[in-house]
Amino acid sequence: MLRDDINKALTEAMKAKNERAVSTLRMVNSTLKNADIEARGAGKQPLGDAEVLSLLQKMIKQRQESVELYQKGARADLVKQEQEEIAIISGYLPKQMSDDEMKAAIEAAVKETGAAGMKDMGKVIGRNGSVAKALRTLLKVVAAREGESISLEIV
Repeated sequence: MLRDDINKALTEAMKAKNERAVSTLRMVNSTLKNADIEARGAGKQPLGDAEVLSLLQKMIKQRQESVELYQKGARADLVKQEQEEIAIISGYLPKQMSDDEMKAAIEAAVKETGAAGMKDMGKVIGRNGSVAKALRTLLKVVAAREGESISLEIV
């Protein structure tokens, strides 16, 4: 479970006296506990791994926005701190597909379904079973690459 990995890393960071990792991982744990408390108040279960990943992505996005503001304010010390936190938190996210990997996966799906144009897009999207599942996966990829342009062309 992702929470266990974070807690183990926190213990290791404490033993190694890595102050930046300790403070970042404590902040992550605090955010997770706050989200659990909020969920419990709404009558929901504690966050699962999917929700934890979403929360980690949100934390990274917040830090990226902070980096931009600190760069505009010429605060190199704070930029460095935020970038270190981003690197630590990013270690718990799944590896993102490169543009080449994504293009290869799309081309394989197109070839597998025999799609010839935009009218066949449904075949490509629905080839793994449910269209909703494929769309959720696609949205996760797009969300992970927020800020970059992605074109999904059938070739």
